[in-house]
Amino acid sequence: MNRETRIWTVLFVVGGIALFAKGAFTDSGLGRIHVKPARTADNGSVIAWTEAAPSDAAAVLSPARTFGLWVAAFLTLGIFSYLYRDNVLYKLTESIIVGVSAGYYFVVGFWDSIIQQLLSELAPQLTRSWFLPGLNADKPVDLWFVVPLILSLFLFCKFVPGIGWAARWPLAFVVGTFAGLRLVLFLDADFVSQIRNTIMPLVVLAPDGSFLIWSSLRNVGIILSLLACLTYFFFSVEHRGAVGRVSRAGIWVLMITFGASFAFTVMGRITLLTKRFEFLFNDWLRLDDLLKPFLG
Repeated sequence: MNRETRIWTVLFVVGGIALFAKGAFTDSGLGRIHVKPARTADNGSVIAWTEAAPSDAAAVLSPARTFGLWVAAFLTLGIFSYLYRDNVLYKLTESIIVGVSAGYYFVVGFWDSIIQQLLSELAPQLTRSWFLPGLNADKPVDLWFVVPLILSLFLFCKFVPGIGWAARWPLAFVVGTFAGLRLVLFLDADFVSQIRNTIMPLVVLAPDGSFLIWSSLRNVGIILSLLACLTYFFFSVEHRGAVGRVSRAGIWVLMITFGASFAFTVMGRITLLTKRFEFLFNDWLRLDDLLKPFLG
């Protein structure tokens, strides 16, 4: 038995004993989800459930949701196992996540694009009978949607020898349309909006006419920082003397901006990590129940 096998054996044995002791010898036990009726039919049968506290009189144990809780916990531990090294459990968890995500987005794309946007326009009555009962019964057939249908079929020409060139037409149409739409959005969001937001008064006055010093200093700082950044990217003049000093100030502004953006990204990832730990410790291991007497 090599060193890695011994480490994994010890971890699994200790972890199994700890889980068994926590579930068997503590009142809080391990992760269990209880539900209670949320909506009932006229005949009294339950048609919707909602999560409930175990102390609720109407709460019952939900085996399906409890099983899902344990699966989610073990998948989370499978991802965390990569912190030790690449292993079979991590690869299995990664494959499950990728496969489920691909299948989910395939179904969503098929339903949203082909059923709701294409088939409902070309064959509204068929779509209403088989897929969308709430579709308008008087919806007319729109033959213009034959064009995207033909273009989508052209994509499969890539797999046919000799006519693979036909697949370039729908790809060119999609790429060109997407680029045109995104260009307009980027111009409005990243160019026009930024210019609009930097058009601000250097002297800010309150409604009663008093001078607001902090708002004025903020606006002056924003304008000076903007000019310093623009000077750094102005290469028609050599960065020496006053221009060089202003451009170096622009570098400081850029580094502060990049640092804040990176810190914001890291903070978001740390938040995701803490949420996973909260799920493992509170929802699965129920450690919050053990700590309540000490935390008050």
